[in-house]
Parts: sequence; C-alpha cells; structure tokens
Amino acid sequence: MTSQDCKYIFVTGGVVSGLGKGIAAASIGAILKACNYKVFSLKFDPYLNVDPGTMSPYQHGEVFVLDDGTETDLDLGHYERFLDENLSSLSNLTTGQIYQEILDEERRGKYLGKTIQIIPHITNKIKEKAFEAAKISQADFLIMEVGGTVGDIEGDPYFEAARQLHNELGGAKVMFVHVALLPYLKVSHELKTKPIQASVRELRSRGIHPDIIIARADYPVDKEHLEKISLFCDLPSSAVIPAPTLKTIYEVPISLEKHKISEIIFDKFKLRKKEPDLKAWKKLIKKIKNGKAKHKSRIAMVGKYTEHGDAYISIIESLKAAAAYHSSKLNIEWVVAEKLEQKDKKEWYKLKNADGILIPGGFGSRGTEGKILAARFARENKVPFLGLCLGMQIATIEYARNVTKLKDANSSEFNSRTPHPVIHIMSEQEKKLLKHEYGASMRLGSWTCKLSKKSKSFKAYNKDKISERHRHRYELNNSYRKQLEDSGLHITGTSVDGLLAEIVEIPSHPWFVGVQFHPEFKSRPLRPHPLFRDFIEASLKTKV
Repeated sequence: MTSQDCKYIFVTGGVVSGLGKGIAAASIGAILKACNYKVFSLKFDPYLNVDPGTMSPYQHGEVFVLDDGTETDLDLGHYERFLDENLSSLSNLTTGQIYQEILDEERRGKYLGKTIQIIPHITNKIKEKAFEAAKISQADFLIMEVGGTVGDIEGDPYFEAARQLHNELGGAKVMFVHVALLPYLKVSHELKTKPIQASVRELRSRGIHPDIIIARADYPVDKEHLEKISLFCDLPSSAVIPAPTLKTIYEVPISLEKHKISEIIFDKFKLRKKEPDLKAWKKLIKKIKNGKAKHKSRIAMVGKYTEHGDAYISIIESLKAAAAYHSSKLNIEWVVAEKLEQKDKKEWYKLKNADGILIPGGFGSRGTEGKILAARFARENKVPFLGLCLGMQIATIEYARNVTKLKDANSSEFNSRTPHPVIHIMSEQEKKLLKHEYGASMRLGSWTCKLSKKSKSFKAYNKDKISERHRHRYELNNSYRKQLEDSGLHITGTSVDGLLAEIVEIPSHPWFVGVQFHPEFKSRPLRPHPLFRDFIEASLKTKV
C-alpha cells in the first residue's frame, strides 16, 4: 500500500475549542477499525512549541508519552484508547517542529537561495508529513485532527494544506468532518445554529466544504436544528449528526454510528458498506451504566493540579476502565496536597475516608510534603496505595524517613542539600540540565522491566518481563537500596540490567505499590491496565 491508496479524513473545529474534536476523531477511528480497516491518527497542533513537553499542565493538560518517547498532546491518549493501537512520533505534528525542520534545511542550503514562504514550503511540509504517516503506517484511513478552531490565525497553514490535499487527490480520497458548537441560550430556552453557520462560512472562505457536521450540544438537539444547519451549510440533513453530552465518552462511537456515520464515510469514498462490530463497546457502556452503586470505590487522588482535570486525564480514564471491569462505581476525591500540609480538615477528611490512595506524577517541590503525609497515612492505615512516577519517589522518601530512620531523607530535586538523597538525578540528565536543556532531558518512552515472581506486580501482570512508558529525570538512589530493602521496602521491579529501580512494594501491606513509570499511558477502556485493575480490586476489599 502507498500513501495514494489511503483515505484521508480531516477533523476540524468551529465556534470554540474544547468541544471534543479529539473524541470525535478517535470515535470515527474506532468505528472504522470495528469494520476491520487499519486506522492511523495524526494530530496537527498549531502552537510554536516543538512539543508540549515543557508546557505547564495548566496550559495544555497532561503530556501523553508514546512508546518511542515522543511527548505529545493529550488527544493522542484518546486516539490510543479508542483504537487500542500504539502510536508513534508520526502521529503528532506541531508548527514548532515544521519551522524547526524547514529552517534547518534552509541553513543547509536545501532551498538553493529561494525565499521560504508559508505557501508552498510550510504547506508542502504538512502534506509531506501526512503522506509519510500514511505510507509508514500502511493505514486504510488516516484521521487528522486540526487543533484549535477555524479562524485561528495559527491554524491557517493546516487548512490551506488540507485544501491543497483535497485538490490534488480529489473528493474520493479526502473528506472533512467539522465539529462545532450549538450554544444554548437560557433566556430564550433554545439552541442557536448561527455560530455553526458562521464557522462553516469560515471553512468555505478557505476553500473547504465539510462533508459531515457534528453538532455538539449540552442539550437535546431537535430535528429542526439539524435541518436548519443542513439548509444553510449546504449538505444533506443525514450528514448533520447531533452530538449531545453523554454520560461517558466511550458512548460516542455508538452514538455516531446510530446516525450511520460509517455509511456516509463509505459513500464518500465509494467503498462497499460494512457493519461495524461495536459489541465490545456496548458491553462496556452497559457495565459503566449498570455499575452497582453499593459496590463503589472512593479513590483519593493527591496532587497539585487537581483543579485542572485534564492534567490527569489518562489516570482518570484508567481508573474508570478498572472500575468498569469490576462492575463498580467510581468516586474520585480530589485532594490538594498543599492543603494536607496546612492541616486542612476538609482535605484530611477526604483522605481518611478513601478506599484507596493514588499519588500521580509531577515535577517540582510544591505540595510534596503533603503527598508524603498521604503516603504515610496509606502505609500506616493499610489503605491500598498506588504511586505513579513521582508517587513512587514520594513513597520511597516517606518510608526512608519514618521506617528506615534516615532523618530528613528527600529527593535532590526538592532539597539539593538533603543528607540522604534517596532519590537523585541521573548523571546523563544532570549534564543536560546544566546546559539548560529542559526539553527531552528525561528518561522517556518504553523501557523493559523485570519483575520479582513473589510480588503483587507479578501477580497483576502474570509475567516476569513488562514494557512500560517513562517520563522522569530522577531515580531511586542505589546507595540506599540495601538499607531500604532491609527495612521492608522491597524493590520488586528493575531495569533488565538491574541498575534502575522500577517498582517498590511493601509485602506486609495489603496492597502498596509504587512504580517509576506511567502505566496510565497503556491502559485501555476495553483492556484496563493490570495495576489499576488490581488497585481498584484491593480498594473494594477495604470497604466495611
């Protein structure tokens, strides 16, 4: 198969951002995969950052890491979860990457003295990356999401590249799906179609006509709204699909297919119609909706970005998948680590009434003492505990201080003068930091870990070697390994050469596991991650 054999689907947004374009793109991919087609996803991010790796979670939500170590937008997490496919660096393209590559080429004399311009050089590079993704992935369908909304200045090169691609390959190879908001006016109690009409006019001004409009709304969408959008936006009413807010995002593929979106796609591309097999998704939805209310797990998430749910989106979805696996309800209690330090009664109440305690990853010293207090509470009160990346380091520091009796033990990240740096930076990364190279200065991507057969981790995975994704600079200090293990903190997972500690556990505790990696990046709604699955199971057993 060549890039010319692939069918290209662009997913664009209108009116406002944050509508769920990524969910729509991922859902379309899931539907096509359920028709036994090979699907690959590509996200175009118009920002000038090379990648989101150096962005604050408040800016762009979590940074999703791929097997090859690529730091990407959180939408790639949705793509992987819906497609159940591991993506690669081919799946994320930023304007920063494009400019960096073209300027490097210009400095090397590739353009032979020509003036470098948005058209054709930037747009050609965008198309080149799309063709490359199609060719290497060997996909039947390449689904490309354009970040932001139509009308954003920074997104214009992508819309122009999409227009050119449609012109070059023809309508039988390229289609456009536009996701736009139907706002609701409380005063008049009605949905307004004008904003969608305006966003489609914006698209048309760029030479693009949508083949499908997905109308997002928080209220039920009537037939008259769909017909009005159809009339003013010049496409069949069957191609205007309502997308009301649903109980779970995993219901979106089923909702879209109820409106025969696959038939519209097959008609557009002149393909034989196939019936998508969505039985597994329907079974998942049934479990989510019918989870036993009495069979509920309260999980305390102790972090510092708790007011921004997208900062922990993969963890949230991993917990939901694990809860659905056990046919249970899930209640996530957001606990602000800094408030635990301040002895806030409300935060401590949430922690003390949790069935399980989870400390996620993060960077910087803010809130770490509160997290250490949470880890101590979980250890001393036999509450199931899961520490992810920084959470594993926090658990190690707490144990070193209060059980191994290493006074003032800490991470050199938080206190460079600590007498006992039980967590310290890798020498290779320290060299990069001294040069102020923060981008990609971490252990990134998939690394193999070998497990102790007597561990809870081995019981969860049921194999002695695993591969998990990393994103961190600091490691457990090997100088303290023997002291920690002698005092009861077992290192049950290491790198293949045994040099790097990957998993710590407390055998005397009902379920206490800290991992240096990010298992949330490999959890799937139809295939929950083993550690999250067993963590939820343990939390359900703690209920009185």
